[in-house]
Amino acid sequence: MSNQDQAPATGSVAAQATMENVNPRRWQILAVLVVSLVVVILDNTVLNVALKTIQQDLNATQSELIWAINSYTLVFAALLFTWGALGDRFGRKRILIIGLSLFAAASALCAFAANPQQLIIFRGLMGIGAASVLPVTLAIITVIFPPQERGKAIGAWAAAVGGAVALGPIVGGVLLEHPQWFNWLTGNDWGSVFFINVPIIIVGLIGIIAIVPETKNENYAKLDPIGLILSITGLLALVYGIQEAGWGELRTYLWMGAGIAILVGFLIFESRTSHPSLDLSLFKIRSFSVPLAGVSLAFAALQGSLLFLSFYYQLVRGWSPLQSGALTLPFAVGQVIAAPRSAKMVQKFGARRVIPAGVALATVAMVLIARIQVDTPIWYLVLLGFLFGFGLGNTIAPSTTRMTLATPPSRSGSGSAVQNTVRQVAAALGVAIISSIVSAVYANNLTPILDKTAMPPALKEAAADSIGATFGIADKIDQSGQAPPGAGDLLRKAGIDSFLPALHTAAWIAAALLVCAFVLFLTMLPAKAEAVAWAGSHPGPDATKGPIVPGEGESDAAHQVHVVDEHGDGLAHVDQAPLEIAPEKSADPA
Repeated sequence: MSNQDQAPATGSVAAQATMENVNPRRWQILAVLVVSLVVVILDNTVLNVALKTIQQDLNATQSELIWAINSYTLVFAALLFTWGALGDRFGRKRILIIGLSLFAAASALCAFAANPQQLIIFRGLMGIGAASVLPVTLAIITVIFPPQERGKAIGAWAAAVGGAVALGPIVGGVLLEHPQWFNWLTGNDWGSVFFINVPIIIVGLIGIIAIVPETKNENYAKLDPIGLILSITGLLALVYGIQEAGWGELRTYLWMGAGIAILVGFLIFESRTSHPSLDLSLFKIRSFSVPLAGVSLAFAALQGSLLFLSFYYQLVRGWSPLQSGALTLPFAVGQVIAAPRSAKMVQKFGARRVIPAGVALATVAMVLIARIQVDTPIWYLVLLGFLFGFGLGNTIAPSTTRMTLATPPSRSGSGSAVQNTVRQVAAALGVAIISSIVSAVYANNLTPILDKTAMPPALKEAAADSIGATFGIADKIDQSGQAPPGAGDLLRKAGIDSFLPALHTAAWIAAALLVCAFVLFLTMLPAKAEAVAWAGSHPGPDATKGPIVPGEGESDAAHQVHVVDEHGDGLAHVDQAPLEIAPEKSADPA
């Protein structure tokens, strides 16, 4: 009898022993944690449909809008490891309560922001609180669920993330179409997209306090304050140089150079410290580094392009926030259909075929987006959104599987942190780079048209900032009653004519990033996955305990199993049954 034949029996014994000690309220706990997770993810996607309204109400520049997005993303990415380590040390329930409370307070502050600068600062505070939710909720789930149920629980957790991404624009659209629900409180028509977080989080906090047990990790990872400071400083300097780019100006390259230099220093420091927040040794594993690089390129393309599609829907096409939000659903549907089925596709055709094919499909969709016009049919936009989502669904899911297989269990915590951090940073850089280039293209297209008018120079400069600014000035011209009839409409037309080439540029840049990902996956993705498994004779540390660095824990070699890619599918087929994991210390068994 083969090891594969024996595994189920071994697993069933372990399962029976484990089930005797599990938390009977674990599924209720999961529901509470999902509520906390959904509100954080939802807020990130809600913002896109609100950008037009916020820009016009606060007179925000394009750069300020991008900073409102990236202040959240960059802080969120930088603090993932720190919050996870704090949860391991001081208690995950306690840290989750602190993080969500900060997120709720910052959300309320955002709702009452009186200017773009306040919004940027408060969004950064939101990012600080939000960064606690992802690692801590996942760690709690991993601790309270036995191995045989853990996959289902994590699947529900991941499904909630996908659902929130799809739901966010719809919720944002509904709130913006009914400003009277909250504007009596916030004093504006957009604050509801932030303030709605507060009551939801209050409900989540009540549930967390009531039923979520406290768990800690006695072998917690040490904090990395120097690495944290270096990473945030370097990223902010780099993004500032890109975002405020006056291409050709010395200050632009000085800021970018300073950011790159600091980030190089950060990488050197992380390679030498015994407790890095960014585990660089994982990048030596090709089955980890290649998928991560490819997925990061896809995230950069995705976030950079979706931002400007929102302006296309609302300003070029004149659709409402709700209609614009609804047009993101085909993308989400494509992902939801493709992602769960990607594993079977990989088993049948192999990862080196499925993943590049997914990227290729997304690239084709983006190339077609680069050709949309003012009168492009809605059904065509829906189709492109679906194809783009379907392609990425066949890219991200199997790539994540590859990275998970390639990560030693003793470093699964740091592996997850690295994945999320790099992807979030890539998304922020994608938004910064694409928005900077798009702004330059838009200004270059519109300025010659404005120069032919009698508009004051200061007004011309403001109008050339973005299509949102152009439409805002057109509205003021109409309201002034001093301009010739139709002057506002002419300015709007000039804005649309200038924006479409800029949008096409954004799509072409995104397509170029996807092409790079395609080439990377096609040429460098290993045919056989470097895999790890629980060594049946040698218990290792719980995957939830965060990164274990050499010298502080057991050797990774004890857990690594080189598994033959027997089916040619690019996935490892492990003979060992999952090892029962000893429960962590729980101060509140609930």
